[in-house]
Amino acid sequence: MHTSHSIPLRRRPPLTLGPRALVMGILNVTPDSFSDGGQHDHVAAAVAHAQLMLAEGADILDIGGESTRPGAETVGVQEELDRVLPVIDAIRAAGIEAPISIDTMKPLVAHQAIEAGADIINDVTGLQGAPEMAEIAAVCGAPVIAMHWDKSWTAATEPLPAMVSWFRRTIEIADAAGVPVLILDPGFGFTKTLTQNYSILRQLTDLTQAFPEHPVLVGTSRKSMIGKLLDNEPAERLPGTIATTVQGYERGGHIFRVHDVKANADALRVAQATLYGPPKREGQA
Repeated sequence: MHTSHSIPLRRRPPLTLGPRALVMGILNVTPDSFSDGGQHDHVAAAVAHAQLMLAEGADILDIGGESTRPGAETVGVQEELDRVLPVIDAIRAAGIEAPISIDTMKPLVAHQAIEAGADIINDVTGLQGAPEMAEIAAVCGAPVIAMHWDKSWTAATEPLPAMVSWFRRTIEIADAAGVPVLILDPGFGFTKTLTQNYSILRQLTDLTQAFPEHPVLVGTSRKSMIGKLLDNEPAERLPGTIATTVQGYERGGHIFRVHDVKANADALRVAQATLYGPPKREGQA
């Protein structure tokens, strides 16, 4: 079953997590992301896609200005700022009040994005990259999504115990800095073998039970763990993504970071009705 959580946001109503999962729509404003690179790297296209995802049921918009796909080029701080800040500004200027997370490894980008109107920091290094990231989150009152990315992993690493140990270090960093809320992301696809990825998904309940005070985000959308299994390209991975979304939800996941919002939102509604019963409509007993 799903532990209930309330995530306070500085400028917006809190996010409530529980039986109803939240959908995070991916908005990559990059030319080279693995699945949608170059599709939304102009401000008008990014705003239009944000509006579409919200209409399809997204609860959060996740904006990223640097690709983390294998082999991607490193982006400088100013270039990343030049990509993400105009999009955040334009989204807020359009009157869109949905929560925004900023997907970045760089503390300065995170800080300026929060000042521009973002609400959540999504750090793929799990607060174990740049030491200042946790301090900025604390000062800004921003929740943090801490993704697991341990580059020392090998094919011999036993996933769950190693991940639990790694996350304990992340939690220590967050607690010491005073981060208000920490959301854990297992980091599917990051320095993990195909077997390890599916082992983590299979054991996701054990991860949620190890850290019941922390919500869990599942990000499998269009990833290579699906492509390698089915031998297909990113654009063909929606059915596989939906399967991982439903299984992640059944095992206690709270937030789902996806490219295809409507299909995943619909799947989550059905999964919720299966576990908890369909919502009662007016006039029903």
